[in-house]
Amino acid sequence: MSGLLSLAYPWTLSLHVISMVAWMAGLFYLPRLFVYHVEDAAGDAGKQGLFETMERKLLKLIMNPAMIATWIFGLVLVATPGIVVWGAVWPWTKAAAVIGMTAFHMWCGAQRKALAADPAHRAGRHYRIMNEVPTILLIVIVVSVIARPF
Repeated sequence: MSGLLSLAYPWTLSLHVISMVAWMAGLFYLPRLFVYHVEDAAGDAGKQGLFETMERKLLKLIMNPAMIATWIFGLVLVATPGIVVWGAVWPWTKAAAVIGMTAFHMWCGAQRKALAADPAHRAGRHYRIMNEVPTILLIVIVVSVIARPF
């Protein structure tokens, strides 16, 4: 089995990066949609419905499958012999940031439902600030894996 994982490594890594890019695109865009939803759709039922549809489809059709694929291919990489040195700090900082990214994803899902129920429950500024969270986590992940400063 370990020989098969080693042979599949370039493909597994490729699929992991592709799915991570799709996931990150959604994580960057969905909070921005929340800003527009709160600021531009207030009192306009047509716009409200449009934003709800866009947010739901982005989350359900792109972000959720991309997150699941990222986790699956990431776990396969972890199981591939010689890829992760658990005595180093970098895999742990990456793991913590990925768990943080997943928590942010879940927060986005909860916010989508909350906005559908009450579009004015948060200000646009709140979502602008929260839009920076995936960027910070992405920096931690990339630096941990590429530069391995720890």
